[in-house]
Amino acid sequence: MSVFLALIGCRSEAPYVVPEEPMPANTILLSQMMRELSATPGFTDALLAQLDKGGKKGPALMTPALIKRLRELILGKDWQGLDRFPGWTMQEVTPTVGVINRAMKHPDTPPGTPSGAPTEKWPTGADKGVIAEYLDLGSYSPERAETVSLDQPSTLPGLSNDALVTTLGAGVVRGDVANPKLAPMHSDSQRLADVLNRLGLNALDGAATVTAEVAGKTATTPQALIQALMESGHTVTVFDSRYFANFGHFHFKEQDVMMPFFVNSQIAIPGTRPAFGRARSLLVPVSHAEYEWEIRGPKVNADVSWYFGIDGRAEFRTMDTLDQAWVLGRHAHEYRDADAVEVTRLVGKFLIMYVHQHLARPDLPFGGYYPLGVCQDGVAAIENKMTGHDTLFPNTADAAFFDDPRDAEVNAMMLAIPKDRNGVPPSPERIFGSLPVTDFNLITIPGLAADLEAVHAAWQDGSLERTPSWIRKMTLRVVGATALVLLAGVVLWRRRRRQ
Repeated sequence: MSVFLALIGCRSEAPYVVPEEPMPANTILLSQMMRELSATPGFTDALLAQLDKGGKKGPALMTPALIKRLRELILGKDWQGLDRFPGWTMQEVTPTVGVINRAMKHPDTPPGTPSGAPTEKWPTGADKGVIAEYLDLGSYSPERAETVSLDQPSTLPGLSNDALVTTLGAGVVRGDVANPKLAPMHSDSQRLADVLNRLGLNALDGAATVTAEVAGKTATTPQALIQALMESGHTVTVFDSRYFANFGHFHFKEQDVMMPFFVNSQIAIPGTRPAFGRARSLLVPVSHAEYEWEIRGPKVNADVSWYFGIDGRAEFRTMDTLDQAWVLGRHAHEYRDADAVEVTRLVGKFLIMYVHQHLARPDLPFGGYYPLGVCQDGVAAIENKMTGHDTLFPNTADAAFFDDPRDAEVNAMMLAIPKDRNGVPPSPERIFGSLPVTDFNLITIPGLAADLEAVHAAWQDGSLERTPSWIRKMTLRVVGATALVLLAGVVLWRRRRRQ
């Protein structure tokens, strides 16, 4: 009987045991922190409340279902499960976000109007509030035309660790301190991010035109400013960067807390199939992807990034906090000269597309994060346009939302990349392309390097297998149960014949 139970899936997947491996210096697992603190009155609730607020590079929304799951793991002291949280397929993650399945429209949109189409001349009071919420313009107004000079150092304030971290008590701090290499440039970086965002907003109907000036050259678009910087003696490099996403940004007793967000890739790990069971699935930490501009020269020295974040903002940002060592980092592509200008042009198109989305759908949950994509979507779309390949996972954008004719170019780019909302297994190229390293030995998440090595080898030699989806699992269980019933019937029939 146990054989048949295994065949129909009644035996659970082989439990994952975190290997005993050296951790990175000054780093502990989430389970190690929670073992010590879960019994502290109120601490679990305080931690979950912090996670519910999101973070700079969070991989996914901490929805009620995910918060519930995390609470269950902590209270149930399932430490192995906690260190592979949540371990769901994308098909299981998507419903927890409560994604609206129909494209929401601005309340003043006439019937029959495409959901992203303008309904009145901007700006109105409500629309200005939406823009202020989802695009950081610094001190620059959408309604005021002005010329901004970059010839002198910025007068914006520097970076303060006090503003970056929050003390939660019990030895726990949330937030990462300033990066000693990049923080000294924060003032110029913040000004450049604000200016690039404001130049991007010049494309919005009804917005006043702002002009940036450097070394006698002028620009009214983000790409024109990058061109002007290069023509005035600056070196500009644009990086397509990937990291392991840190969904917690916690520190415990001055140690980094390793907090990846794992997704089930539906790829079987060779050599992990128990007798009469199924192979363990490869759980991969979700990566964070962004474009980064490194600018050095006689007038401007700054580093800025762009991505669509869990705050609902698709904007240029500073990138001068210190990442925890385990998130690693890789430049999948580097762009210079005309390619750097083109990537910046495309990013500007995405920036204004997301402004249109927010104006058309101001009530979209979570600022549109997930139904309008995550950080990977925009980067993957531009990567595909620039290289002919897309190597990021997961992408979550709902195609139904990308219908505004003003954004036809980037809408087509978004529709051209794979979608992972419904759990279609991703290609291995996208799994490995999303990683922040090409040398698996550099990965310090316990057990992950060995799993990746085994799967990569199977991919290369053509022996890669998929683990069952939930539909396939149910089918197998039904088939197995039917077979069991038939077998029981045959046994009963034979007994009766003997009698």
